[in-house]
Amino acid sequence: MKKQFYNYTIEALKKILIDSDFKAYNAEQIYKWVYENNVTDPEFMTNISKDLKSFLNDNFSFDLLNLISQQTSKTGTDKFLFELHDKIVIESVLMEHDYGLSLCVTSQAGCSMGCSFCASGLINKQRDLTAAELVAQILTVQAIKKVKITHIVVMGTGEPFDNYDNVMDFVKIINYKHGLQIGSRHITISTCGIVPKIYDFAKEEIKANLAISLHAPNNELRNRLMRINRAYPIDEVIQAAKDYFDQTKRRVTFEYILLKGVNDEIEHANELSDLIRGINCYVNLIPYNPVNEFSFKKTDESRADRFYQQLIRRGINVTLRKEMGSDIDAACGQLRLKNHKQGPKNID
Repeated sequence: MKKQFYNYTIEALKKILIDSDFKAYNAEQIYKWVYENNVTDPEFMTNISKDLKSFLNDNFSFDLLNLISQQTSKTGTDKFLFELHDKIVIESVLMEHDYGLSLCVTSQAGCSMGCSFCASGLINKQRDLTAAELVAQILTVQAIKKVKITHIVVMGTGEPFDNYDNVMDFVKIINYKHGLQIGSRHITISTCGIVPKIYDFAKEEIKANLAISLHAPNNELRNRLMRINRAYPIDEVIQAAKDYFDQTKRRVTFEYILLKGVNDEIEHANELSDLIRGINCYVNLIPYNPVNEFSFKKTDESRADRFYQQLIRRGINVTLRKEMGSDIDAACGQLRLKNHKQGPKNID
C-alpha cells in the first residue's frame, strides 16, 4: 500500500529519500512542488530525475478527502463533512475573519474526554487522525473554495493532546517554509487540560499558540462539566499554564463556554478572575451552541455581556466570541453525529 505523502515532515521525507539512494535536497524540491505549487503528479515536477518520479509514483499517494456534504451559514461560515479512507466521517469548519481565513480542523474521529456539554463526545473515539488526514483537511478545503487559508485552530472533534505526535507533525508540516507556510502565531492548539502534554508542548521548537478549555472557575463545577478535571485538577492546569508562559513567553488563551445558570453568574466571573490573575493570558468567552442530547442552554446576550464586563472591571483581558454558523449545526460534532450512520460502529 502506498504511503500518504502528507504524513511526512521535511526531515522524515529526507530520511526516506536518503535511505532509497536519493538526495536530501530532493525533499525540498518535492515539498515546493506539492505545497507551494499544488503539483501532486510527479510527472510535472520538472527538476527531479526520472527515477525519483517513478519512486514517488510507486510509493506515495497524494489523495485528498472525499467531500460528503457542505453547509454554508448566513454569516459565511462553511462546515464540511469529509469521509476518510476507512469510511469514518469527520468535520472541518472554515471561518472568515477580518484578519483572514481560519480553518478549524479535527484531530480525532470521536472523542473520549467526556465533557458533559459537548456533542463531540457523544460518539466515543474511534481512532486518532494521522498527520496526513489533518493536512488534507486544509488542502481539500482550499481546493474546494479556491482560497488560501491563513490561520489554523485545532479545535474540532477530539482532544489534540491525546493525539500528540500526529498533531505535532501536522504543525511542523504546515509551518515549514516550503510547506503550507502558516506562521506559528497563526496556529492554535486547544486542550481540555492534559497537564503532562502542556509541559511537552512548551518544549516544542515551533511555538504555536496554546488554548486551554477551562469552562469553570473551581474544581467542584469543573468536575461536573469536564471529566478530565478528575485526573488533572484545576490548580494543576493553572500551574501548567503559568509554567508554559515562563518557558515560551507566549500568552495563553483560556476558553470559557457560557452555560445558562451553570457557570455564568457574577460570582463565577469573580472567581475566574481571581484564579487567573497574574497570568499573561486572555479569556475567550464562547456562546454555547445547544445540543439536542443535552439540557444545557445558551446564556442570553445581556447575561453574557454582564459576565464580560465584570471580567474587564477586574482587569482581565477578555473577548466575547462572535457567533458564526449557528444555523448550520455549529457545535463541534453535530454534523458528524447526524451522519454517523455512514461510518462504522464505535470500537470502544
